[in-house]
Amino acid sequence: MDKLRAVAVESGAGLVSAQFACEMDSRDSLAHLRSEFVVPKVNQVGGESGTDNEDKECIYLCGNSLGLQPKRARRVVCEELDEWAHKGVTGHFRHAQLRPWVSYREPVVAKMAPIVGAKPAEVGVMNSLTTNIHLMLAAFYRPTAQRYKILIESKAFPSDHYAVESQIRWHELPTNAMLLAEPRPGEHTLHTNDILDLIAREGASIAVVMLSGVQYYTGQVFEIARITAAAQAAGCVVGWDLAHAAGNVPLRLHDWNVDFACWCTYKYMNSGPGGIAGFFVHERHTDNSDLRRLLGWWSHDQHTRFDMTNEFVPSPGAAGFELSNTPILTSAALLGALQVFELAPLHKLHQKSVLLTTYLEHLLLTRVGSHIQIITPQKHRGAQLSLLFASERVFTRVFDALTRAGVVCDERKPNCIRIAPVPLYNSFSDVWQCVDIIHSALAQ
Repeated sequence: MDKLRAVAVESGAGLVSAQFACEMDSRDSLAHLRSEFVVPKVNQVGGESGTDNEDKECIYLCGNSLGLQPKRARRVVCEELDEWAHKGVTGHFRHAQLRPWVSYREPVVAKMAPIVGAKPAEVGVMNSLTTNIHLMLAAFYRPTAQRYKILIESKAFPSDHYAVESQIRWHELPTNAMLLAEPRPGEHTLHTNDILDLIAREGASIAVVMLSGVQYYTGQVFEIARITAAAQAAGCVVGWDLAHAAGNVPLRLHDWNVDFACWCTYKYMNSGPGGIAGFFVHERHTDNSDLRRLLGWWSHDQHTRFDMTNEFVPSPGAAGFELSNTPILTSAALLGALQVFELAPLHKLHQKSVLLTTYLEHLLLTRVGSHIQIITPQKHRGAQLSLLFASERVFTRVFDALTRAGVVCDERKPNCIRIAPVPLYNSFSDVWQCVDIIHSALAQ
């Protein structure tokens, strides 16, 4: 808040005024990045139709669900379609843009690794998020009679819950093998100390700790470093679902000694709906012969892959966990999206994200106040704020008003709206207008 207050004093604009939002936008050194994206028009996203809305951009605050389309993603995909048209199968080895398909993963992981705080050799790209979770658990979940449980949060995203549940069933283990971290009564978020206490009590029976980097519903950012260290000290393998964290909050997977992690790339990384997923395996596991990973052709060392000897030689690092040849078109969209991240330092993006979310919180508390409850913890959050409304009726009125005005955000019935200003393409004016619409809807 200090920076926001300083700008208000210097500019003479009140913190809750539209003028202040415009002032912040004028000082935003990253504002030009918005032009890298295609922003839908109001009437394209279900807003009220009309001549004015045919050219008016919507207010897109839903990057926690699906990021906007980067113009570079379309360009790179079109380049690959041209290569396919002009080269056919020879595009695997000869490429006009010097991106031969046979090694297409390399520029992708090189650009993605810094975003998650990893070495390129520790990052892979394949499949979708839940498929990769299953593949990582196939390698890292080795239940024994004494150590057989998997710890997840009680309100984990359903796909994670189903994946863990089915892994336990696959191993023919009892249902108590799924250990749930529960919030305290009457609370929505988890206390780190409660998680650590649970690990201390149950650690001898826990095989894998697999929590979310950012909890999808509340927006809570978990303390990955502390939880990882405590769980590993108790003898547990530690993996993270970073679906809502990758591209959103600072990550240092290598330095934090995380065993494995998985993430989708279509949220804050903007790779497109159902885009190809990423994963991380720490380099200390590269030569671990005890990992019974599932294998495929692309797991084999690239230098002898085409010798077709059927004598397996693993690719080093995370590449040794990939199964099939890289899907080019989905990877091309991701590659184009990742190019945008190279236009600004990651710490600058994070600083803007903090300002946007702080500003959103201030406006909500000042202009909406007692009508909502912000359940996202102030000290542990990324781009997302989750708002609870007093009733489903009020929630519906507000969400309908946002939709009519061309504000795209996320609803979780019966009474939660998730709002996520993304520093790559959102402005302070976006935030102000969103809150103004909420205020007006509640005043009705």
